[in-house]
Amino acid sequence: MTMNMIPESMEGFSSSELREAVEVIREAVDREELTHLILELGNIRSLAGYEKDAGDYVYEWMKREGLAPKRVGMIEDRFSVVGRLGGQDTSAGRNLLFTSHLDTESPQYNWRDSWKHRPGSVERPEWLEARLKDGVFSGRPVENDRGPMSCTLIAAKALKKAGLPLAGHLYVTASPGEIGPEHVEEFQGPTFHGKEIGAHYMLTHGGVAPDFAIAAEGTDFGITWMSCGHASYRIDIYGEDVFTPVLEHPPLLKDHPSPLVTVAIMIAALQRWAVEYEQVNTYRSHAGTAVPKVQISAIRGGDPHMMGSGSEVCAIYLEVNLTPKQSIADVQRQLEALMKAEGLEGRIEPIVYRQGFEADKDKIRGLYESINLASHSIGRGETALSHPIYSSMWRDHNVFNMFNIPSATYGPARFQPTVNDMVDAAIAYALTAWQICNSPKR
Repeated sequence: MTMNMIPESMEGFSSSELREAVEVIREAVDREELTHLILELGNIRSLAGYEKDAGDYVYEWMKREGLAPKRVGMIEDRFSVVGRLGGQDTSAGRNLLFTSHLDTESPQYNWRDSWKHRPGSVERPEWLEARLKDGVFSGRPVENDRGPMSCTLIAAKALKKAGLPLAGHLYVTASPGEIGPEHVEEFQGPTFHGKEIGAHYMLTHGGVAPDFAIAAEGTDFGITWMSCGHASYRIDIYGEDVFTPVLEHPPLLKDHPSPLVTVAIMIAALQRWAVEYEQVNTYRSHAGTAVPKVQISAIRGGDPHMMGSGSEVCAIYLEVNLTPKQSIADVQRQLEALMKAEGLEGRIEPIVYRQGFEADKDKIRGLYESINLASHSIGRGETALSHPIYSSMWRDHNVFNMFNIPSATYGPARFQPTVNDMVDAAIAYALTAWQICNSPKR
């Protein structure tokens, strides 16, 4: 194959073409540069809601490397970065988009941390620091998700450096808001916008037109094209606010007037329901296995500075994950029936709702085959379906499958990836892009 020409065989690539492509890509991937990028990008403070500095870094990096970046944002300080490569003959190739996220789960480093974290937890360096020791990376920013993000950046640079042509467009993107947060209760305003401002807004306003998308995140080199969504509920338990000096303690918990006490009944009922819900709704498909989990995320009740009585309301905040086959209406009915069965008075209301999606098994085939060929070419063998945890959570490939763009998540080791893992991921991303962007739509 001549490196300055589009391959003649557009229905597939010969083994010699693949070998030559992977050799030039491997030579173009500089492991020292990749390591430096992971550590430098990973050590930029990028809490959920405060992604600007990391976004600016990615923008400047893409600009230096000739990827023609632009900022795309609903909010000025929380924007996606969109770079592009190729597009030499879009009639002869398809378009691929890499998505990855700038925000990392961590404490917020303000007074609210005492609500969630025990003493000493906030000071753990892993929240904000990217480290490398004995060839192994550590730290939340590397693992989720600026390590795989760096691999996509280096993959694009390697293709450009190697002079490999791309008939279709390759979009390399970095977005805020994948982790959260959410607009709930008093948490309003730009800092608390959730997933709508990230990959979703980038897809609808970013000037991209992908045939396929890959959420570059750690999957231990497995793959899934399914993701769970979730519904977050506020479950209010009502009762009586009794003046403390006149309170009489009944022998049975259910007869206590305060919802701050009877909430224990609902908690126990929810825990029993959660076990059954997970078992009944586990979903197995061609994309893997999704196990929808349920967890109480917060409990609120009363006013701690107004002493002398209890409260008329106690609220449970419940996260209920949803597979692609579930509906929020069914969950609503089940929770309402649960409260009624326990003889409690209150209200159940979803305050956040995001559906899970999966790609069509026939439409995703071209992407899977390209990733699988890339995996064989880097010596990783067959690309297996990923562990159910990766198909049981939200990842931004969900956004693209929502819009009927076949999308999967694929990447290096999720926890403590090695330098070799990251190099292999960069090569696999680059080789996948080369195949997709030089294969016409059948």
